[in-house]
Amino acid sequence: MESNTDSLITMPVSRLLLKYSLPAIAGMIINSLYNLVDRIFVGRIGSLAMTGIGLSLPFMMMLSAVSSLVGIGASALISIKLGENNKDEAKDILGNAITLLVGLMLLMTFLGLTFKIPILKAFGASDATMPYALDYMILILYGSVFQGIGTGLINVIRAAGHPLKSMVIVLIGTLTNIILDPLLIFTLDMGISGAAWATIIAQLVTAIMVIHHFLSKKSQIRIEMNKLKLHFVTIKSILSIGFAPFAMQLSSVVVSIISNNALKTYGGDVAIGAMTIINSVMVLFLMSAMGITQGAAPIIGFNFGAKRFDRVRQVLILELAAVSSVCTITFILVQAFPVMLSSIFTREPDLISKASTGMRLFLLMLPLISAQIVGASYFQAIGEAKKATFLGLLRQVFLLIPLLLILPNFLGLNGVWGAGALSDLISSLVAMVSLKLAFNTLKKLQNE
Repeated sequence: MESNTDSLITMPVSRLLLKYSLPAIAGMIINSLYNLVDRIFVGRIGSLAMTGIGLSLPFMMMLSAVSSLVGIGASALISIKLGENNKDEAKDILGNAITLLVGLMLLMTFLGLTFKIPILKAFGASDATMPYALDYMILILYGSVFQGIGTGLINVIRAAGHPLKSMVIVLIGTLTNIILDPLLIFTLDMGISGAAWATIIAQLVTAIMVIHHFLSKKSQIRIEMNKLKLHFVTIKSILSIGFAPFAMQLSSVVVSIISNNALKTYGGDVAIGAMTIINSVMVLFLMSAMGITQGAAPIIGFNFGAKRFDRVRQVLILELAAVSSVCTITFILVQAFPVMLSSIFTREPDLISKASTGMRLFLLMLPLISAQIVGASYFQAIGEAKKATFLGLLRQVFLLIPLLLILPNFLGLNGVWGAGALSDLISSLVAMVSLKLAFNTLKKLQNE
């Protein structure tokens, strides 16, 4: 076993979680800036442009869901195989993941370009916002393969013992986007198309660095041409574990479509822009929580594969405490400074007002959602796909979608905001029970 994975089973758990989580947190925050920077600059163009990006968001989430389907599934399996000291199968998983990512992203591009108009209409586009949404979405689709390779395989780099390098790669890609955004949007007067081109170029840079890593001698699992051929058993394993985050993100697309249409009905185009701001703020802060879970996942997977259940339990306790702290701090900031946070993305008073009110209501249960985040991530890391999928779908599909269809009929726009808080409350309580059972199982396995 090479030294960069030896530490997963020998280093003290608290130091190990810091080693993996800090780069992952930085990487997640930096990665979130890809879209946030676009929204900040596009918000200066006007509320319709901001709404245009909000309307494109569901399809961008679908691309991200496909990346997660393969990337997170492959990284979880690779962590377990490395824990078992089985590098050959880890290489098989990497090769299949690359081929699968490219094929699925090309399929998504074809479907998106073919059905772009009906897709955007289903997402809630009006005659006024359709041109902005089209300009942005079409270009983003052209770069989907780069997105798939970059965002999908960055998880594998981290899982294979290179958390710092994964952060550096994401940082370089994001800085590229930040530099190009004002240049293309304002200096070259490309408007919303400039924001899309900046994202595509940044994703290309990230994809090139990711592929270079897996071709270099520094990577203990390298790309081998004979491993790129798809195998049914490997694909099934990748997709079964990756299905939980995929289903969770895909359900977010359905939620976004239903939400956009409800927002348009009860609050107009400006309300869709407000939700875009709320999602942006939530992503910006909760990326820290997601980074902690991403940092913990390879540690949990490796130690679970090595049957060190005592260390798995320790990581899970520390992970839950850290994520709870992040969610609580975010809740305080959202409730205390909603106007200031909304003003980062726009200067229009009506948009700021709607976003501020919605933010406080929609994110009312933030202190409780740590159980959701940690629970789904834990079951993914140990390969229990069904439990991870259930926790992922509970909030989005079984609770939020019905509430979005029911509450606005009685509460109007506030019903949309309240649906988020109520679904968070119920799903968090269920996740707490699941985690309690998980702790009991780990203790039993440890004793055996």
